[in-house]
Amino acid sequence: MKLDTIDKQLLVELQRDCKQTNKELSAKLNLSVTAIYERIKKLERSGLIQNYVALLDKKQLDLGFMVFCHVKLTQHSGKYITEFEREAIQLEEVLECYHVSGEYDYLLKVVVKDMEHFREFMINKLTSLQHIGSTQSSFSINEVKNTTAVRL
Repeated sequence: MKLDTIDKQLLVELQRDCKQTNKELSAKLNLSVTAIYERIKKLERSGLIQNYVALLDKKQLDLGFMVFCHVKLTQHSGKYITEFEREAIQLEEVLECYHVSGEYDYLLKVVVKDMEHFREFMINKLTSLQHIGSTQSSFSINEVKNTTAVRL
């Protein structure tokens, strides 16, 4: 999809705060409310805007312990990959899962309450999945940058 300057400005604003009204956006971008509405609908229909979400403060939910888990499968067959991915999607502690290159096959972003909760997750959920050969975990010490905004 070809984006013009106004589309890009609109997307920057929506990434900053998607709860802005069309009236507020029209004032910022010097367009009519109808023009803003039509542009947003076009971006949604194209699939460029996939969803609108609320970003939650994990610490207030008592889920402030973040762990990055590398997972190595025992084999790289299509069957093992498909089965692992299907099972990983079901783990509520896993916020993100990426099939990656390098020594390990997957990188998981896991959010739990504390070390004990993470231990339970590892023992009862993650390492009980089929086809896992090994894991390596890194614990977040401090969040330096966390954004969902894409540079346009």
